[in-house]
Amino acid sequence: MQLQKALTGTAAAIVTPFHEDHSIDFDSLTKIIERGINGGLDYLVVLGSTGEAATLAREEKKAVRDHFVRVNEHRVPLVLGIGGNNTAAVAREIQDTDLSGFQAILSVSPSYNKPSQEGIYRHYAHLAEISPLPIILYNVPGRTGKNIEPETVFRLAKDYENIIGIKEAAGNMEQVLRLISGTPDDFLVISGDDPLSLPLVSAGGAGVISVIAQAYPKAFSRIIRKGLSGAGKENYRPFLEFLPIIDLIFEEGNPTGIKQLLELQDMCSSHVRLPLTPATATLKQKLKAAIQSLPYHE
Repeated sequence: MQLQKALTGTAAAIVTPFHEDHSIDFDSLTKIIERGINGGLDYLVVLGSTGEAATLAREEKKAVRDHFVRVNEHRVPLVLGIGGNNTAAVAREIQDTDLSGFQAILSVSPSYNKPSQEGIYRHYAHLAEISPLPIILYNVPGRTGKNIEPETVFRLAKDYENIIGIKEAAGNMEQVLRLISGTPDDFLVISGDDPLSLPLVSAGGAGVISVIAQAYPKAFSRIIRKGLSGAGKENYRPFLEFLPIIDLIFEEGNPTGIKQLLELQDMCSSHVRLPLTPATATLKQKLKAAIQSLPYHE
């Protein structure tokens, strides 16, 4: 229960900044980590899809993990992304990874294979049985091609104490409500969709793993914190002001948009690795205009 409390609130799925030659820019990564922690983020998510983990070599992933642990210095919890569509390979990666300095694993549902709900259940059951850290499920059917149905989540939450929550990114508020109502009180239902984050916490969810929060940690975490405390409709006005720029950062894919926004904030370059491509000039101009219209700077 203590860990669930620590993982309630606002997290950011942190980008992996690159130099022009696509090597990792650790100085910029330090800046983003420091701003997030000092800006009030409750925890950080390392090597998720926003971090372009799919394009990083094994030694690069280790270097990124080590850098987060070193810079963080135990100030906030760290959640590590480890997932894939080969259950045995994911299990080996969990067992072979130095997890010291991390408090939980965020594991995305298998993509491409399109397993049945029983297959999804057995995948996570196996990971729960071998993992030394608690696991947060990650449902993002837009990327994986397969939804984790609420009944599957209910089974996993009931059968495995170390499956402690779900990052829910199906974009379906009805499904969110079913998850909140059907899981144990200490099970974390976390928004994986920035636009649904405040409605989710207002309905009893545990917070958000956000993309926009690394660009505006103080303002966005304040909104979520107020939502968790039961703030009413007056809290929706600042949240709604974020929606246009949230739409823009996903307009040409993630993390293309958020990296372009961070470059405009002088936090890191906008370089991404193929098959991702840089933001277009049109998107860059839209983001510049959105920054000027948004009353928040951090």
